[in-house]
Amino acid sequence: MVVEIQMDWMSVLRNIAFEVRNVTLPFFGAKEARVPVRHGAGGHITEKIDAIAEDMIVRILRQLDEPCILVSEEAGTKKFGENPDTYIVVDPIDGTTNATRGIPFFATSLAISNVPRLSGVTHGLVMDLFSGATFCAEKGRGATLKGKQIKPSQASRVDEAVIGVDLSTPGYSSLRSLIPLLARIKYSRHLGANALELCYVAAGISDAFIDIRKKLRVTDVAAAHFILKEAGGVVVTPDGKTFDADLKPTQRVAFIAAANHLLLQDIQRHMKINL
Repeated sequence: MVVEIQMDWMSVLRNIAFEVRNVTLPFFGAKEARVPVRHGAGGHITEKIDAIAEDMIVRILRQLDEPCILVSEEAGTKKFGENPDTYIVVDPIDGTTNATRGIPFFATSLAISNVPRLSGVTHGLVMDLFSGATFCAEKGRGATLKGKQIKPSQASRVDEAVIGVDLSTPGYSSLRSLIPLLARIKYSRHLGANALELCYVAAGISDAFIDIRKKLRVTDVAAAHFILKEAGGVVVTPDGKTFDADLKPTQRVAFIAAANHLLLQDIQRHMKINL
């Protein structure tokens, strides 16, 4: 009788994050980190610090001897082994500009999915590469920060909540949709690493995070959106539908993430959605 041993994917993700931190921290704030080295799968320029992180991830997956499919912002889609059916979705460096400029808010984002959709994610890990603080979640087991269970806040009103809004190069339509909301937000933030900001909502550090620009890649949020949902938070599309997407390196997403349904409803009440 053959006994099938299940892969401990969370241990794999922890090991990857640990090694990525080791090889990227020496480049924190260094001019060399910004050197363009190749074109990413989405057509953007991959800078050296991103390439170093991704090369480490690829090296570990090759040594793993477990069939899998890598979906990465930089390398695109790569298959390892025969007949792989496990997807490893990564953003090697979330917050590259922060990392290269010496701003201590950047992360690596890693997720496992059993189907090529966000809805299939079963494991998520986001590590703050500066501090080493690690957010983790496994399907049905909640979410943790530094090994301790986390929950979102109970903030229910826009005017009392700390809300992150990504306004980097917004289009006219998305900016117009946000103006009524921005007029109501008392404590707005944007820290430059969207996966980490979603995890902050999961941990009750902030209360909501909004990105309706349709410019963020699915690889950026695969892990963090899952961590938030496992913690008890909510994530929807700008028009309030279920947040799901294909796990493709070029897939763009837009969303509203909130600590709870009451806050989500208040956010939606103050937005003019016409996307």
